[in-house]
Amino acid sequence: MVLLPPSKSVVDCHWVYKIKINSENFLFDLFSSICYIDDMIIIGDDIDGISILKTKLAKQFEMKDLGYLRYFVSIEVAYSPRDYLLSQSKYVIDILKRAKFTDNKIVDTPIEVNAKYSFSDDLPSLDPTLYRAIVETLIYLTITHPDIAYVVHLISKFVVSPTTIHWAAMLCILRYLRDTVFQSLLLPSTFSLERRAYSDANYGSDPTDRKSVTGLCIFLGDSLIYWKSKKQSIISQSSTEAEYYAMTSIIKEIFWLRWLLANIGVLFSHPIPMYYDNQSSI
Repeated sequence: MVLLPPSKSVVDCHWVYKIKINSENFLFDLFSSICYIDDMIIIGDDIDGISILKTKLAKQFEMKDLGYLRYFVSIEVAYSPRDYLLSQSKYVIDILKRAKFTDNKIVDTPIEVNAKYSFSDDLPSLDPTLYRAIVETLIYLTITHPDIAYVVHLISKFVVSPTTIHWAAMLCILRYLRDTVFQSLLLPSTFSLERRAYSDANYGSDPTDRKSVTGLCIFLGDSLIYWKSKKQSIISQSSTEAEYYAMTSIIKEIFWLRWLLANIGVLFSHPIPMYYDNQSSI
């Protein structure tokens, strides 16, 4: 590994930047590269240019070309001329094995209706270390499973001192995953670049501190490309205030996403519509 050059931009623990090669009076197209530890994805629409770029990188670094993207950091990638499928089915199976999950029961939802949890629920868990390990893996699973983002957010608050109630909530997630182990995230490759953003707030849902939870997602055409479930940092005095806070959060994410897409050559000239269901906020 090398130090991040001053001209490059950091997004979490990934490097996202453009590469331009000018060799022997020949100018290649711009490519985007995403690196994670010792894995790299090169993105671009010039197949010949990407091939030449990989050859030049191989001369400078010891590397192995694995061909078209099939697997990256526990994410399986399948594609056709019409769409892409992102899946973590193998990762889900590994989670079930790690949790020593032998229960054959399945459930339709990852959480019970109107379920709320607190730090004083029931007796301490028999294996808090395993609870923390499984929650950590579930957090990473939300990359392709937006349907469990909210409930994973809930149970992750109790990793310090989980109880049997929290353990049961985690088992409910595992039963749901057993039933949806091969569920994939579909990204159509033929769609308009129309963007849509949705936000919502669960007002005062945390029984401990009465803070609200923000939920948001962003679509690019028919593809769900971004989502988040996060507890708000302030205590809202009304549902309207909680909704305003959620809208502020999604506006920040829109600006960040616009910058990220611009770095891979996707530019927009029109504003993005936002949708929310609170009439007083509108």
